Amino acid sequence: MSPHRSLRRRALLAVPAVGVLALAGCSGSDDSGSGGSDSFSLMYSASNTLESPFETLANEYMETHEGVTIDLEAVPNDTYGDTLRTQLQAGNAPDVFQTEGGSGQTRSVIPLAEAGFLAPLGDGAAELVPESADSFFNIDGTTYAQPLVMNFSGLILNQTALDELGVSEFPADWDEFADLCAEARDDGRTALLVGAAAAPNAGMTAMNIAATRVYAETPDWNEQRAAGEVTFADSQGWADTFQTIIDLNDEGCMQDGAVGAGFDVLTNGLATGQGLGFFAPGATATELSQAAPDAELQIRAFPPASASDPALGILSPTYSLSINAKVEHTDAAEAFFAWLAEPEQANRFAEISGGLPVTGLEDYDLDTGTYAPVADLIRNDEVTPLPNSGWTNPAVYEALASGVQGLLSGQETVDSALASLDAAWDR
Repeated sequence: MSPHRSLRRRALLAVPAVGVLALAGCSGSDDSGSGGSDSFSLMYSASNTLESPFETLANEYMETHEGVTIDLEAVPNDTYGDTLRTQLQAGNAPDVFQTEGGSGQTRSVIPLAEAGFLAPLGDGAAELVPESADSFFNIDGTTYAQPLVMNFSGLILNQTALDELGVSEFPADWDEFADLCAEARDDGRTALLVGAAAAPNAGMTAMNIAATRVYAETPDWNEQRAAGEVTFADSQGWADTFQTIIDLNDEGCMQDGAVGAGFDVLTNGLATGQGLGFFAPGATATELSQAAPDAELQIRAFPPASASDPALGILSPTYSLSINAKVEHTDAAEAFFAWLAEPEQANRFAEISGGLPVTGLEDYDLDTGTYAPVADLIRNDEVTPLPNSGWTNPAVYEALASGVQGLLSGQETVDSALASLDAAWDR
């Protein structure tokens, strides 16, 4: 590759356990971007083990677009949100950066746009926003981020281990799932791995259960909560969600010591077949398949309380890109956004990330591989966006994770956990 098209990637990846890094600011976002009219800087979150779709596609873009330089900065996922916020507030954030739709995370689009950090985008980006996620990317008709991939979140299941148990059908309701838990225990396995010490997994566990307990019956629950028409404390669905977590623990569905477990218990348990599954975005299966190449990994929606109740999956746009509001000349970044939106690149991004394409999903082969068990849910639009994407602030999700931890440790009751969620929402 010629020098003017070289990729200047900063070596910022580190093992998550190291903690918060002291990160220097990116190149300034002045009139000329990060080095010329055809250049810009891009910051994104990354793991140590998974190929980054951002880096791969940026390389491919530079290879096919003479004279373009993209200055990439990869930041560990667990510190990315705080790093982005710090840089934006200091005025030295990159020209383009990864965001997430909604308002429930530190990297979420809506609060960043309301704070004046994001530049408005054009019709090309707006056309990619799913109708169900309109409020996650738009304010008063203006779009502030371009979604890049869809992700189905659910129970990442080691189907090979399930077959070894002699289970031919995945449970259709709670009673059948409790039976599966007993069968797994008798065979020295665990049906549901939970890493409650890792807040993201604790929260993801509760949200997947809430899909059927809350949002299947009340799809606009978030909007009702925002309007003050409901609360967590007076919602039977949320009480049922937390009670289900207690029941899962009492029935032996979780591994011993779940309250103190971290991500390593999840990945190691699933890869070895000692655990049947854990809750995560479907893209996680792509990473895990590297550690367990002989295991067939699929994703499932958590079963409803009764087989007569509707099943519901979680499908949301996840990765998105936004432009720094301080960038005066955005042509180079907008051209890159338009290229990413083309079906070929959309499919490429989905393939690398393990997600589903944000455009052309109707033509995507859902009947084989990871998403086969939830293909009908996706086709029939029996899905809901990730619940916390529509919550008012990150503190609500933190309270959800703390509530799960407290329920498993016995330090919280269902009522106290629900009250904490309402208090966080109203901050």
